[in-house]
This record gives sequence, C-alpha cells and structure tokens, in this order.
Amino acid sequence: MTRNFFYSLVFFFGGLIVATGQGQDSLNIKSTMTSTKEAFKLDLYDPLAPARSAFYSAILPGLGQAYNGSYWKIPLVYAGIGTSFYLVLYNDKLYNQYRDAYKRRLAGFTDDEYQNILNNEGLINAQKQFRQNKEFAILATVGFYLLNIIDANVDAHLRQFDVSDDLSLRPNFEPNYLSGNLDYSLTLNFKFN
Repeated sequence: MTRNFFYSLVFFFGGLIVATGQGQDSLNIKSTMTSTKEAFKLDLYDPLAPARSAFYSAILPGLGQAYNGSYWKIPLVYAGIGTSFYLVLYNDKLYNQYRDAYKRRLAGFTDDEYQNILNNEGLINAQKQFRQNKEFAILATVGFYLLNIIDANVDAHLRQFDVSDDLSLRPNFEPNYLSGNLDYSLTLNFKFN
C-alpha cells in the first residue's frame, strides 16, 4: 500500500512539475464563441425608417438623405431644386417683360425696349415661349422635390436589405457527361441559420 501511495505521489508531483514547466503556447486560437450579450443582441429591422426618411425629406429637402447618412446627395438635391427654381424666376421675369411691352403697345405707347426689334406677333410668340419654359421649370422643380423624397425612401429601404453571404448568386460550371460539353448555369444559394 505504501508503494501505491509512493507511486501516486510521484505521478502527481511529476505531472505538476511538467504542467508548470511549460511556457506560453505560441499558437493563438480565436474562439468562435460569442458572449451572451452579443448572442442576444439583435439587429432589428426598423419598418418606420423609410417613412421617417421620406417625411424628413418632404419637410426639408435633403434632410432625409442626412437621416440616411447619404450626405453626398444633399448638394445634388439642392442643385436640382435650386437650378429649376431659378429657371422659374428667370422665365417669369422675361415673360412679364414681353407681356408688359405688348400691353403698352396695345395702349398706344411706342417707347418699349423691343420697338424696332419685334412686332406685335413676335411679342406674343415670346410670351408663349417664356410661359411654356416657366411651366416646364415648375414641373422640373416639383419633379426634383419628389425625386428627393423617393430617393430618401428607397435609400432607407436598401440600407435595411440583407446582403450577407447567406444569400449568394454564383456562376456554376458542370460537365455534361452525355454530350461531353460544359454546362453553364447560375446557382442561387440561401443559407438558413
């Protein structure tokens, strides 16, 4: 019995010396385990983000793009709306100039700035042209405003779209053993977690 006890003590202390004599392991292994907090941390889908973004863009153009984080689009929004609004004002000013000159001619005055340049028919045509340009510029302003709202909404939707590796579309090349040719196809892979 003392002999078994002696062997067990030698075995125990020998294992203890071997275990403490080893240095730091040079092989680092990263654990794939996640903590409980990270495991239950959900990346929630916010169903109101697109509506909120569109609402912000409707209140102040460009604010929905700022809400989405697309700051580079804000100057484009203001350039489109500002340029088309400037064209509205410019064409309205010229329309009013030609209309006032035509009205003065009908009243019998001959002191307008277009006296030796345009006749009455030319003034009427200029009025029609500038009124049409103004209306197109108004449509462009409204169009850029609506495009701003639609862009903010679509951008908010696409920010929540899942583009992970769980969904992939890849080319596939398989030999056709009957014909001896290569078959080309696309495979759609979807991984369920």
